Amino acid sequence: MDGRTPHSAGAPRRAAIAAFVGTTIEWYDFYVYATAAALIFGDLFFPESTDPLVALMASFATYAVGFFARPLGGIVFGHFGDRVGRKSALVVTLLMMGVATFLVGLLPTYETIGVLAPIALVTLRVVQGLAVGGEWGGAVLMAVEHAPEKNRTFFGGFAQLGNPAGALLATGAFSLVTAAGDDVLRTWGWRIPFLASAVLVLVGLFIRLRVEESPVFRQVLAEKPVALPIKEALRTSWRTILLGIGTLPVAIGGYYIATTFLLAYSTGPEVGASEQLVLNGLSFASFVELVATLGVSWLGDRFGTRRVVAIGLVAVALLAFPQFMVMGSGNAFLIFLMLGAMRLAMSATYGPIATLLAEMYAPKVRYTAMSLAYQVAGAVFGGLSPLAATALVKAGGGGPVPAILLLIAMCVLSLVCLAFAPRHRDAVPQPAVPGHALS
Repeated sequence: MDGRTPHSAGAPRRAAIAAFVGTTIEWYDFYVYATAAALIFGDLFFPESTDPLVALMASFATYAVGFFARPLGGIVFGHFGDRVGRKSALVVTLLMMGVATFLVGLLPTYETIGVLAPIALVTLRVVQGLAVGGEWGGAVLMAVEHAPEKNRTFFGGFAQLGNPAGALLATGAFSLVTAAGDDVLRTWGWRIPFLASAVLVLVGLFIRLRVEESPVFRQVLAEKPVALPIKEALRTSWRTILLGIGTLPVAIGGYYIATTFLLAYSTGPEVGASEQLVLNGLSFASFVELVATLGVSWLGDRFGTRRVVAIGLVAVALLAFPQFMVMGSGNAFLIFLMLGAMRLAMSATYGPIATLLAEMYAPKVRYTAMSLAYQVAGAVFGGLSPLAATALVKAGGGGPVPAILLLIAMCVLSLVCLAFAPRHRDAVPQPAVPGHALS
């Protein structure tokens, strides 16, 4: 395809659906690991520690490894996405993630092969990190670059919709396995959510292969892509990349404090909440975010993307303390209410951020630059947040206040960087989509 290739009226819809399905599968795979890390990986792969909190930290450390692989994945697949095409990069990332997740489900535990078990687990987690590092930026761009100008935030929300959908599938899968009993979960049941990924990947590939390349990239290809996108991005956009990183602490890291860390802390000896209750509550919260993501993205087109994200950040800061306080109450209504309210606030920080971040960079380095910003933020704020929150809580004597203050500080940083974030408008005119935005 070249810059003169016509762009069909149905392409925005197909791109949005493909972005949703693909990112759902990628995030399902990523969150299945995160949930297992919080619940059982400490016992299965790091059993030598006598302190449950230390074993949990070791489990979270392997979880963090995937985040530190993500910037490299963003650079590698950003390079191909900015030079060869968004679509080709996305097919490879989906295959990588699916194979790695399936193999985790086949791994023998520490009891069977000793130290080789955590080594293999870390290796597969690195592959997961590389894949998701390249996936997000491309999926967002396929949705945003196909979309009409006035609906860009809404269409970008479809890529973000994959996050709560994947989380819902992951926590839902573990809720079902946990319901079968602790013995089933810890012997063979934990493997089922990982092995199920193979079916999802086949569905995702079928849908993704039917999508056209984005019209914005076709113009970049016609005008000759830059030789080394990462070099060009760092030369021309390094300040904007730093601002992009700074807008994301809550959208990425705050999410893991409110999910992965909260799950481990609430079901641990300090609080003692029921695993089944908290998993069900997190599944409900994921459903709330799933429903709300497109709504807040639509509001971003109507009232301003930055305004919606800022409101979400303020709400997260206000809800941080009550969310942690209700977890030990045993009151299912209060727990579900606070988990749902927090996820609603976080959807406002996450749903519109895809388009906001994409529009910060020029098309010729966009895949690389936004992937680098997002994945560095993922490594720093996503990978370290559960570990940092656990360490702070341990140092503070077991209470949740240090974790709450960490989340509030992340909200403040996000608000400051959001205020200075620039916007780049594409020269390529986007075709109107007849009727409703998704008709």
